[in-house]
Amino acid sequence: MNTQTNLTGGSPEHRHPGQGLTEKFVALPDGRRLRVVTAGEGDGPLVVFEAGMSAPAASWVHTQREIGARTRTVSYDRAGYGGSDPDPRDRTIERIADDLTGLLDVLGETRPVVLVGHSWGGPVIRLFAERHPHRVAGLVFVDATVAEIMSDRDARILSWSFGVLALLARLGGRKLVVKLTVPHVSRVIDESDVDILVRDYACVRAMRAGRREAAQIVPALSTMRRLQAAGSPDVPTICLQAGRIDRGMSRARPLFNRVATELMAAVPNGRVVVVEKTGHLIPQENPVVVREAIHEIVDAVAGPR
Repeated sequence: MNTQTNLTGGSPEHRHPGQGLTEKFVALPDGRRLRVVTAGEGDGPLVVFEAGMSAPAASWVHTQREIGARTRTVSYDRAGYGGSDPDPRDRTIERIADDLTGLLDVLGETRPVVLVGHSWGGPVIRLFAERHPHRVAGLVFVDATVAEIMSDRDARILSWSFGVLALLARLGGRKLVVKLTVPHVSRVIDESDVDILVRDYACVRAMRAGRREAAQIVPALSTMRRLQAAGSPDVPTICLQAGRIDRGMSRARPLFNRVATELMAAVPNGRVVVVEKTGHLIPQENPVVVREAIHEIVDAVAGPR
């Protein structure tokens, strides 16, 4: 049985985190609670998972279990997702990075960590790394959002789409939400893990939280450009990029991958891996390549065994 611990009192919303994973709740300095999922043990580097927009901790359940077999791991529901409290303030990229910092502080994690960021999680871990370079041991970017592929129009469309998906979920169309947004799931991901993802993702709560984050894309663009121009810290880094050109990405995908390649060229210990026949949702479509990339960075950080 998974241990569940409420560190803040009250009545948190407990959710089965997945076989072999443990759920607990931590309180940030302002009193908001975040639902945290942990797995693994040992003296190796902590791997911290940062999900994409509209995605809860459950989007990492399969990969976190696999990485947890070798080292300690943490994923979490950002404010408003899953079992975490909503945030009364705007969900800016700076605010999200503040929450990540606060979470690690409350957990007492002072050693450098390996950060894994998918999609919108990419700019979040870039900002954390700029603010706290001494706390970063390695980086894995998974089709991480770059400023060049976003615009005011794209942000408006994304925000609108989250609103539509929230309506579908409220009307009982969870299966349609999944079909529209996560059409490809690897066969290596167990059905029970898919059920956990659907539970926390294909719901009104997640889509509304995603919409609040999407509303802050345009204000974040200047920060993203600055972070990209400054470059990533000189730590072992892998950038996984989707190789399949999905509908609506005929122009954006080549630009997306070119920018990622240019960014990694400036990182002494960085490289890009284009994941062929895989779309933006690499963690769900090809979790094996994500696992191997994280293992490579963890091994590089940990050194010879």
